[in-house]
Amino acid sequence: MNFHLKVWRQPDAATTGKLLDYEAADISPDTSFLEMLDIVNEQLVQRGEEPIAFDSDCREGICGTCSLTINGEAHGPNHPGAACEVYMRSFRDRDTIIVEPFRARAFPIIKDLVIDRSALDRVVQAGGFISARTGSAPEANSVLVPKSKADLAMEAAACIGCGACVAACPNASAMLFTGAKVSHLALLPQGAPERHRRVLGMVRAMDEEAFGNCTNIYECVAVCPAGISGSVMARMYREYAVAKLLEKAGE
Repeated sequence: MNFHLKVWRQPDAATTGKLLDYEAADISPDTSFLEMLDIVNEQLVQRGEEPIAFDSDCREGICGTCSLTINGEAHGPNHPGAACEVYMRSFRDRDTIIVEPFRARAFPIIKDLVIDRSALDRVVQAGGFISARTGSAPEANSVLVPKSKADLAMEAAACIGCGACVAACPNASAMLFTGAKVSHLALLPQGAPERHRRVLGMVRAMDEEAFGNCTNIYECVAVCPAGISGSVMARMYREYAVAKLLEKAGE
């Protein structure tokens, strides 16, 4: 298969970027999208040109670092799934493919397709720690958790922090990401002591990082590679409302 690529190239954060044209020839349909970029980069290096910078690590849809927008879709055409799980058989021979970084004010471009997603880390850090004792693993039934809540907590914990929800949202909102992080511990008894302080801190940090507001478009849910439900956002709203009332009451 042969493809015409239009790839965003930007030397650094201070330089204006632009789309440049590249050819990807004789690509197997079973080649992953990142492997295809590897092949293009090998050809660029052989010609003495600067290779395309992009992030990747596990290449198994687990780590969330492959933050690519492919033909205008965060992580590409196959949902749910990360960009590293997209295979070239998802496209037609001789297709033109536009490859860009995630676009959001909170995700400044470092170089080419590499972005700084540390804003998400700071939102998590604002949630603090839990006061539950650590050490050796406790007996499984020492803290009883209803299966329904355990399942919901596990669903929320599946978030890989890739930022696709932010990139897909017209408002660049991080509500789905923050909602997943809040819900994960709010649903479990281990997270209960700090639940109100946690949601206040994370929502405050989310606003400080210049993420936008949610207007219920649900593009975030559509592109989430972990299939996180929009219900985590509703849970976060409830947690935040209760925490604000208690804060005003001085509790």
